[in-house]
Amino acid sequence: MKTIQKKVGAMKIVLRNNLILITTVFDTLNTGWMKNFLNHHARGMLFLPKAVLVFRNETLKEIREEFLHQLSEFHALQHDFSHEFFLRSMLKYGAQPIKIELDKLEEPETVTVNLYAYDRNTVLISLNSPNSWVLNYMRSQLEVYVEKGTDCSLVVDVSDYRAKARLERALNKRHILHYRVQYTYDKHFMSKLYSNFANFSFGDLCKEEEEDENIHFYTVLECPIGASQDALKKSYKKLTKVYHPDKVFHDEPHMVAHYTHKFQLLQEAYTALRIVS
Repeated sequence: MKTIQKKVGAMKIVLRNNLILITTVFDTLNTGWMKNFLNHHARGMLFLPKAVLVFRNETLKEIREEFLHQLSEFHALQHDFSHEFFLRSMLKYGAQPIKIELDKLEEPETVTVNLYAYDRNTVLISLNSPNSWVLNYMRSQLEVYVEKGTDCSLVVDVSDYRAKARLERALNKRHILHYRVQYTYDKHFMSKLYSNFANFSFGDLCKEEEEDENIHFYTVLECPIGASQDALKKSYKKLTKVYHPDKVFHDEPHMVAHYTHKFQLLQEAYTALRIVS
């Protein structure tokens, strides 16, 4: 594998044959030029453990090239060398994804995300103050269902069970880069959201811990609340194939651990819901 590598203080850039890997600190992600690039690609970003993966978007070609110029200049200034040669090398990788990962995890900052259900069809996701990273994550997960939004809120159409399952999956993520996400909602949130499942009784979510746990199990299995045994079984079989630890046997330890944990959660959820149902 051909690799060109330069180290500059807290930043490292590696050009591989399948991606451009940038390792840096969180402060660098918040520089204007870096944030501008990532904001433009918000809908095409994949959020990984302490990293984001940005795929090529042909409609944003000029923005990508400008970003590579700025990245090369930033890199060169830190190391005090001419950046033209390194820039030419990076431009050769113009079709490859760009992965930006944090060099180290500092003490995470807690961000509160408020959830409010107007009814079973519409959910408001709001932040107490603007946070583009958390909001970009939400947009990347819920893009096709977002009706409107501001710099600290999104209104999401969840009128069918697929949208609800996507929302539940998005809310499963509790760490986004430097942030720890804390979700809040009132006791009527779930009963409003799933009011069309007449055979399922929610009660007071603040008091019914067992019921709240069952809701979590449906989320793990990516099924709507009150799903049939056949639907649960079908989703369980599909997801256990996807998350079987053997799939990532040769990957990094944290990925093996993630898949193993997810696989165990799937088994726990399916067992619990079979008994409940």
